[in-house]
Amino acid sequence: MLDQATRRWRAALFVFMLVAGVGMASWVARTPAVRDALGVSTGGMGVVLFGLSTGSMAGVLVSGPLVRRYGGRSVMWGGAAVLTAGLAVTAGGAQWSLAGGVFAGLALFGSGLGLAEVAVNIEGAAVERRIGRPVLPVLHGCFSLGTVLGALLGLALTAAHFPVGAHLLAVAVLTAAATVWAVRAVPAGTGREAAEAAAGPRDRLAALRVWRDGRLVLIGMIVLVMAFTEGAANDWLPLLMVDGHGVSATAGSLTYTAFAVAMTVGRFAGGPFLERFGRAAVVRASAAVAAVGVALVVFSPSPLVAGAAVVLWGLGASLGFPVSISAAGDDPEGAAARVSAVATAGYLAFLVGPPSLGFLADHVGLRPTMGVVLGLLMVAALLAPALRPRGPRVAATAAAPRPDATTAAPVDDGAGRP
Repeated sequence: MLDQATRRWRAALFVFMLVAGVGMASWVARTPAVRDALGVSTGGMGVVLFGLSTGSMAGVLVSGPLVRRYGGRSVMWGGAAVLTAGLAVTAGGAQWSLAGGVFAGLALFGSGLGLAEVAVNIEGAAVERRIGRPVLPVLHGCFSLGTVLGALLGLALTAAHFPVGAHLLAVAVLTAAATVWAVRAVPAGTGREAAEAAAGPRDRLAALRVWRDGRLVLIGMIVLVMAFTEGAANDWLPLLMVDGHGVSATAGSLTYTAFAVAMTVGRFAGGPFLERFGRAAVVRASAAVAAVGVALVVFSPSPLVAGAAVVLWGLGASLGFPVSISAAGDDPEGAAARVSAVATAGYLAFLVGPPSLGFLADHVGLRPTMGVVLGLLMVAALLAPALRPRGPRVAATAAAPRPDATTAAPVDDGAGRP
């Protein structure tokens, strides 16, 4: 039975990811309204959107070293503050038709999200080690659920012609309130590695040293493939259905919604399968299911079959990223560096991989281009045995945890009281 502090720790991470997903989807759903408010072309909007990509990459790249030096909770505080400020600045830029303001706001939002998400993954891996049960799939399921809720709210407010600036500002206020509650419940010091922090310049090489582990390299390859698979759908699925299968824009959006719902269901339902069959078998099966879905979308001549197949795509892609993060954090010693390295690889695949598909699609079309995703999924299925634990995972240490940087400290209520 979980103690109250661990339950609150886990719930805090779930809430944090839920509101982060709501924030992201709220912005995505109102992108057309923001473009109209700014009065920019599609190309100009692409420049504005670049702020989100650059901010996210910057946040992801610095998050791991910051967690190792200051701990996950401190980095979550910083990330929450920056992403909330980013939403507020984006709201102001949209309200006053300032393209530079929206660019700056998206850069801040992306930076905060990148900072916080790597820290949250490290925290989630620590909770898994403490309780001996899968946590990361549900954690990422909360983000997926947040994107569904945020998208539905955005659609409703768009239909009601609600001002986009007021919408994003309200989401910023909600995010601030929820993250303040959540971060206070996270124990201080998780992920902080004092020996590395004292190592001076050598600390900068920690992220590279972990890649000497051959198993971690294979896990990193799996997470790259699964993140690439998910990101390809996030960036291209509506357009793939519209241009590749001739459906309407509304049908393309509904298809993406089906994919997001399937991702959410897969992550919430994955825990019992992981406990019964193990990570390697589940990820191998997941890659196979995703491959079937992608193949039907690419090769089926029927828009209805392709639209239904995105459910398989979403279910198959749902567990690869969180399960790989879990595998990277198996051993308490040095877990922060390994989880950070694998999470960073995955997030970079999200950001860099899918846009690269666009360059190929310019030459061969979107449907043939998705054959790249299909081939990579086969590679992930072959590499899945690397996800097996090196030894038995010990959950019972939670009963009498050794106080160190990766186990839970007494929860600080924010005022210095345990």
